Formats: sequence, structure tokens, C-alpha cells
Amino acid sequence: MNKLLGILIGFVSLITVSSCDTAPQFGGPPPYDAVGNLAIDRVKIDAYLDTARIDSLYRIHDPSGVIIIVQEEGVGSRPIFGSVIYTDYTGLLMSDGSVFDTSYEQVAIENDIFVEGRRYNTLSFVKGSGGIITGWDIAFGRLRPRSKARLIIPSPYAYQSSTNNTRIPANSVLVFDVDFRGID
Repeated sequence: MNKLLGILIGFVSLITVSSCDTAPQFGGPPPYDAVGNLAIDRVKIDAYLDTARIDSLYRIHDPSGVIIIVQEEGVGSRPIFGSVIYTDYTGLLMSDGSVFDTSYEQVAIENDIFVEGRRYNTLSFVKGSGGIITGWDIAFGRLRPRSKARLIIPSPYAYQSSTNNTRIPANSVLVFDVDFRGID
């Protein structure tokens, strides 16, 4: 019985130690380097901000690296965890300014990304639910309803190294022009 208990403890110890290994298993991709990509993105974002002409009332440089450029100030309380947020938006790649998504039908048509049958309506999402990119949770938490802003989202707070969307290359810094319609 003691021998069986010893084998069981050894097996559990082996599983515990091997589960702490951060190396990829079975030849999979390496883990995403959020810190390294954020450092690269900060350099790109600084260069963008040095040359881009963006009218603003003020800029918020969140400690995460997300930049919120407020163009029109809203009113009321900022959203908190669980708030339902309503916004219209246009998403662009910071690298070349190409539009990859929008809630405006006319903008989709003008940028040749219109999808027949898609409803181009104000987007709603729940803050903190994980239903949107982390950068939006961060940015909208710093805005008041009825604000208009430009959000600059580093890749670790956007789609990271994902290649699921053909319009968004891996590790892209994203820019969103948002019209924050309100909260519930």
C-alpha cells in the first residue's frame, strides 16, 4: 500500500511540475510575447502621434499603452464593469490607414468592405464581458457617454498575433474613431 501511495505521489508531482512548463508542447507555436510586442507597438505609436494631425481636446495615455484622444467631451458617468455600451465606430490599421471594419454602411461602401446582408447598426457590448477586444474595455472606461474619440490600441490589447481576419495582419496596432452613443 505504501509503495502504491509513493507511486501516486510521484506521478502527481511529475504532472504538477510538467504543467508549470511554459514551453510549447507538441511543437506548437511559442507563447504570445505581450511585453515584447507592446514595446514594439509603443515605438510605432509614438511615431504615429508625432506625425498624425488629430484634433483633440485632450489625450489620455493609459498605463496599459492604450491612447484615448478625446475630440468631443461627453457628459455623465463613465461606464463600469457590466455597463452596456452603445457606440458607432470605424476601425483602421495604424500602419496604412486602411479601414477594416465599421458600423456605418456608407463608410463600408466607400472603403470596399461592404458585406451584403450585414446590419450596419450601432454596436452594443457589455464592459468587462470579454465580448470585445481588451483595448475597448480600457478605453471606454475612460470616456463619458456622447464623447467622440480616437482610440489607439496596441496589438496585445487587440488581436495579438491572430490571423483570423484577413484585413488585420498579425500584431497590428489598431485605430478606432468612435462615437460613444450612451450606456445602460
